[in-house]
Amino acid sequence: MRLGAAGYLVIFGILAILIILIMAVYPQYRVYSQRLAGEASLAEAQSSRQVAVLEARAKRESATELAAAEILRAEGAAKANAILQDSLGGPEGYLRYLQIQALESSKASLIYVPTESGLPITESARIRQAQ
Repeated sequence: MRLGAAGYLVIFGILAILIILIMAVYPQYRVYSQRLAGEASLAEAQSSRQVAVLEARAKRESATELAAAEILRAEGAAKANAILQDSLGGPEGYLRYLQIQALESSKASLIYVPTESGLPITESARIRQAQ
């Protein structure tokens, strides 16, 4: 099967029409695909923004609840301290109670006891002799 001049002319004409069509359609396709990519990017940005807003709301609610819990804990501790203080004869008695509790839990071999003037009695001479 041999093509004549008319066959080559038809094939050339079809190829020319295809090339012209591609040249006319391709720029529009690029604009269309860029528009779709822009819309996808916009949708992703909106979704990311919504996620960030929801995370911020969750953090704010969490902080509010943690603050409320801390306030309740502090109020409970204040009431407990007031009850102890009143039962021990006021602030001085409560401070002595705390001092005794600290001495009981201490593992120190040397304890300084404050005097009436607020200065501790030191035993530096005895410590030097022990060394």
